[in-house]
Amino acid sequence: MLYLLPTPLAEGTAPQVLPPQVVAAVTRLPYFLVENLRTARRFVKEVAPHRIIEDIRFVLIDKDSTAAQVKAALEPLLKEDIAGGVLSEAGCPGIADPGAALAQEAHRLGLAVRPLVGPSSILLTLMGSGLNGQRFAFHGYLPIEKAARITAIKALDKEAAQRDQSQLCIETPYRNDQLLSDLLAHLSPGTRLCVAADLTAPTEYLRTLPVAEWRRLPVLPPLHKRPAVFAWGK
Repeated sequence: MLYLLPTPLAEGTAPQVLPPQVVAAVTRLPYFLVENLRTARRFVKEVAPHRIIEDIRFVLIDKDSTAAQVKAALEPLLKEDIAGGVLSEAGCPGIADPGAALAQEAHRLGLAVRPLVGPSSILLTLMGSGLNGQRFAFHGYLPIEKAARITAIKALDKEAAQRDQSQLCIETPYRNDQLLSDLLAHLSPGTRLCVAADLTAPTEYLRTLPVAEWRRLPVLPPLHKRPAVFAWGK
């Protein structure tokens, strides 16, 4: 069986955001497929301090892993008849995350796949935004190049109006402020924009306003190097 194990979005919040099922799995699983070895080991030690890290196998599977590496990483579950767990850097494996490749291959191999409940910044943003939760789309990262980004923003704004669909995206944290500036410059004044940062942390920020009102604010929220999600709709 392959467990998809959520991890905290913010440091020091594991006891508040992780349900008992996740803690139980981390406590007993002998094998983990992880996006980052150092942070995965630290997470396991935080959740299950009694465990001896040297007795646990960790295998790195990230966005650069090949299909052959993904398959090889899952083979011990079949050959040794053991269960394994997927750990992302933050949030839910498979949601905007290389864990999706592991789940896909696990299904192909006939392994049972068990996703466990935990924090997802994308869903938390949608929940708190007040935007349409019946029809929504997550677009990952918008283009970096300025002209292409503006074209994408305008196209997604038009689609939001035509389909009554909420649009969500993320950005590399050090470019958050620029993305917010571009959204405010090129979304329609009546479009409602939600900015969510540091979700589940003590410094959490979540606010939804029409773009016209965002433009009138004397000061915009500082988002530089803060994990953030942007959502908008009509």
